[in-house]
Amino acid sequence: MKKHNGMRPQDIVVLLKIIALRHYDWYNSDLSRSLMISSSEVSEVLNRCKIAGLIDSKKRKVNINSFKEFLIYGLKYVFPAEPGAIVKGIPTAHSASPIKEHISSGSDVYVWSSAKGTRRGQAIEPLFKSIPQIVQEDKLFYELLVIVDTIRIGKVREINIAKEELEKRLKHAW
Repeated sequence: MKKHNGMRPQDIVVLLKIIALRHYDWYNSDLSRSLMISSSEVSEVLNRCKIAGLIDSKKRKVNINSFKEFLIYGLKYVFPAEPGAIVKGIPTAHSASPIKEHISSGSDVYVWSSAKGTRRGQAIEPLFKSIPQIVQEDKLFYELLVIVDTIRIGKVREINIAKEELEKRLKHAW
């Protein structure tokens, strides 16, 4: 059995993408192309997630309850986020749907830095470098990443809203 050397941010991204694909059959190469991650890294991600109990033994189905528990209780400690400089980018956390509909964010806007971005705000480091380039192609994937960023950086009220939104999206995942 392989040794588990700890989670990496791309592990979360790959699992969220699998959830966003819903019940469609996929290959490692599909994840590799859509996430701009090498096929070998996708394979490593799936191995780490299997050892951690976040994906089934065949590495095809996310263990939703375990993954949700990790996202809610562990994510902000393992992959914390701190707002950075004001940059142009793609809205995230409470600055994007589905969270922004519940929050009056005032002047606090969080973004992933991107030349293709539509808003100016404080930069949040995405879980994986390719996120700003790929997120616009898949609405559910984008929403899941927004929810995850809210959990990473939000205050108690925002995190509670993120938990509800996460639950809605994971309810029918499998």
